[in-house]
Amino acid sequence: MTTKISDTTNVQMPMKTVISLIALVGMGVYSYFIIQERLNRLETSEQLVKKDLETSVASLKLDIDKNTTFRIDRPQSPAVKEAFMLIEHISGQLEKLTAKVEDRSNNSVNITRLQTDMMEVRSAVEKLKDAQRTLQINGK
Repeated sequence: MTTKISDTTNVQMPMKTVISLIALVGMGVYSYFIIQERLNRLETSEQLVKKDLETSVASLKLDIDKNTTFRIDRPQSPAVKEAFMLIEHISGQLEKLTAKVEDRSNNSVNITRLQTDMMEVRSAVEKLKDAQRTLQINGK
């Protein structure tokens, strides 16, 4: 028995299978377009970030060039030189003051320790005085 397939050949298939095939093809097409859209968004985002980065780098290079040119080409006036000297002097004074403050913070620890020691000594002296008084009273 030979089967001839032509454009007029009838095929019998359950409707459940036909609907399942259509749904499966539909989900596949939908998934493809969702993935394609996500890729397009990511590529667009990447291009925007690259463009922003290139613009920022170019702007920074221009600023650096302007600053370097200004610093080199502009002669320093005596007032500017004096200001730099004052800044260096004040920086030195600040370092000395910082060292003094750190030393004093150590002194406060020592003072606190001495205060507690003195409280202990006072209590010991009071105990000795009480003992002396007790001996004097018992000895009379």
